[in-house]
Amino acid sequence: MKIAVLGGGNGSTAAAVDLTEAGHDVRFWRRDGAAQDRLRAAGNTLSLKDHRGTRPVRIPLVTSDIGEAVRGAELIVCPTPAVAQADIARALAPHLADGQVVFLPPGSFGTWMMADIVRRAGNKADVSWAEAGTLPYLTRMHGAETVAITTRATRLPTGVYPFRNADHAHGVLAQAYPSVERAGDALSGALMNAGPIIHPPLILMNAGPIEHFDHWDIHNEGTQPAIRRVTTRLDGERMAVREALGYGAPHFPLADHYDKDGPEWMYGNAAHEKLTDSGDWREHLVLTEHRYMREDVQIGLAFLVSVADWVGVPAPTATGLLAIGSAVCDDDFRKSGRTLETLGLADRDVASLQAMLRDGA
Repeated sequence: MKIAVLGGGNGSTAAAVDLTEAGHDVRFWRRDGAAQDRLRAAGNTLSLKDHRGTRPVRIPLVTSDIGEAVRGAELIVCPTPAVAQADIARALAPHLADGQVVFLPPGSFGTWMMADIVRRAGNKADVSWAEAGTLPYLTRMHGAETVAITTRATRLPTGVYPFRNADHAHGVLAQAYPSVERAGDALSGALMNAGPIIHPPLILMNAGPIEHFDHWDIHNEGTQPAIRRVTTRLDGERMAVREALGYGAPHFPLADHYDKDGPEWMYGNAAHEKLTDSGDWREHLVLTEHRYMREDVQIGLAFLVSVADWVGVPAPTATGLLAIGSAVCDDDFRKSGRTLETLGLADRDVASLQAMLRDGA
């Protein structure tokens, strides 16, 4: 299958290499000119390191022309941080065509936002937008030449916008990611996003050691029982919002991620142990700039709080963490983050919003 992969970070690079090795015709779009030049100088070849060892993988096409990347692609994979989605949507707008599927793993309701940007730019193509509960990979770059994949997702709950295109979208997605599972419409998919549940307690409750130590592994020594209890309470609020909106189980509770003997979570059993054993998440972290803050608190958690308020579900843990994140960054994430208000959707009732998510704008 012809696939475009957008972005140049850990998730995008892993997708470009992994999908290439799986036999797909991959076009890798990167905005970083220097990084792109280095990759071209290496013959478009990166090393893939996983449980099978390390081997070279040559990506068929590396380009800075997003039109060249997406033209004729059946699937467009965009695992970039949510903060980049608006700019990417504007760049995509002139090039998208009927039948294409754009995959955001995860999305923070970026499916609706990006589709709206493309529509307002004048492109009326019938494009399907899908967002999953997490990245397809636990992955980190080892330098500029090697992408290490600790584990691959075994279950990827995914919502589709517009939902009327769900059969088509899942048919395309299954060819690249057989682990994708149906999770209803785009709002249901957004409320499967694990990032705004696992990461805000970790980044905020480890603020002291993050600013003190040069390197810190918040998934290892930073995941203590007190933090886990906050995560469980926060996840309970997410699941209560899903239930209030009529999105039934499975909700993929995050507790399953930490229980190696429990039900299979998105990355399968023992994924947390694989993550901490790898050592790849012992990093230099800039508290106010890290993706866990700017994507998972400012965007993902702000979105969850706004939906909880809108549907009338108490979310004190999410609301408190959002307030703390705002204070840490000297900002007001309710105003600067992604919310139903900033998206222009807060005046809709549940029935009209879900009808729009089904049929499209």
